[in-house]
Amino acid sequence: MTSYAFLSPEWVEAAKSLRAEYADRLPDPAVEARINVIVTEVPDRQDGKMLGHIDTANGETIIEEGHLDEPELTVTVDYDTARAAFVTRDQQKVMEAFFGGKILVEGDASRLLALQAEPPPDVAPMMYEMYERLNAFTS
Repeated sequence: MTSYAFLSPEWVEAAKSLRAEYADRLPDPAVEARINVIVTEVPDRQDGKMLGHIDTANGETIIEEGHLDEPELTVTVDYDTARAAFVTRDQQKVMEAFFGGKILVEGDASRLLALQAEPPPDVAPMMYEMYERLNAFTS
């Protein structure tokens, strides 16, 4: 299997394709949220940053590059912590980073916490399968 560096253009496209494959089977988002994300220390980026957003306001989860004009919160996170949050789902590493000041949240943090909730039992196996596949093509 081909693997791609986390957040490289190839990885972003592969992640979008994977998400589209599962889109019809994923539950509706637990909460409406408009979140801008800034990932720092990204290798092979000229300024070391990647700007993205998560938007669940229309009943589906949209994850794209670029920022929203009117986010409810902005999260700034380093590359390794972003990988732990979005790929390996290492909640302990994420919590350590949060309490260690590596995750900066500006705005309504309750929305971020709601998005991190465990999936419902009936869809959890599929969600874990999707994350395993994401992890498998991430280097």
